[in-house]
Amino acid sequence: MPDTSPPQRSSLALRRVRLLQGLDPDCLAELAQQCRWHRLEARQTLVTEAARANDVFFVLSGRVRIASYDAVRGREVTLQDCGMGAHFGTLAALDGAPRAADVVALEPTLLASLEAAQFVALLHREPLVAQRIVRFLTAAVRQLAGRVVELSTLAVQSRLHSELLRLAQEAGVRDNAAHIAPAPLHAELASRIGTSREQVTRELSALVRRGLLRREGRRALVVADVAGLQALLL
Repeated sequence: MPDTSPPQRSSLALRRVRLLQGLDPDCLAELAQQCRWHRLEARQTLVTEAARANDVFFVLSGRVRIASYDAVRGREVTLQDCGMGAHFGTLAALDGAPRAADVVALEPTLLASLEAAQFVALLHREPLVAQRIVRFLTAAVRQLAGRVVELSTLAVQSRLHSELLRLAQEAGVRDNAAHIAPAPLHAELASRIGTSREQVTRELSALVRRGLLRREGRRALVVADVAGLQALLL
C-alpha cells in the first residue's frame, strides 16, 4: 500500500503542479487540507484499469506510467508517462466511469490526490484551472488523433521516427541535435508505437549506422541530425 502521510509544507508542494500554478496561497492551503498524499516505490501500482475510484492525482516528484494491456496477449501499451508537475485522472473524475488504464510508479514518487467532487468544485470556483483543463483535454484529443493516424497509415519505421522526433522536441533541440536522457527502453518504445522490441532494436541500429542517432552510456540517445530524421517522414 502507498504511504499516505502528508509531506511537510504540503501547500508549497502543490505549487509544483502546472495546473495549480497562479492560485493564491489560501486556495492552495485549502487544497492541501483536502488532498490525500501518496508515496510510492519504483514499480508500485497506484491504480488498476476498471477501478471505480475517480480521484485526480498531482505528481509532486518522481514519475508514473499510465498503460493499458492487450486483452489477448497481455502486451503493455504505454499511453503516457507523467513527471513532476503533471496531473492525471481527469476523465474518471469528470464522467464517473471506471479507470481506463493502470498507473505504476517508474521511480520513487510523491503524489497528492483530490476527490472527484472536490476537483469539480475547484473547476467551478477557479476559472483559470477550468481553462487549463479545457486546453489539456483539447491537446489530448489532438494527440490521440495524431496517434490514430500514425498507427493507421505509417509503417513501423516511420512510427519510430515520429516517436524519436517527439522525444527530441521534449528534450530540446539545439544545433540540429537533441540529447534524450534517460531514453526509453526498447520495450517501452515498442509499447508506445505498437510493435515488438526486436523491431525497435533493428530500426535503432539502422539509424545509428546512418549517423542520425548515437547511443551514449546505458540510458541516453543523441539524435545527431534532427532535420535528417524529419526528412525520413517526408
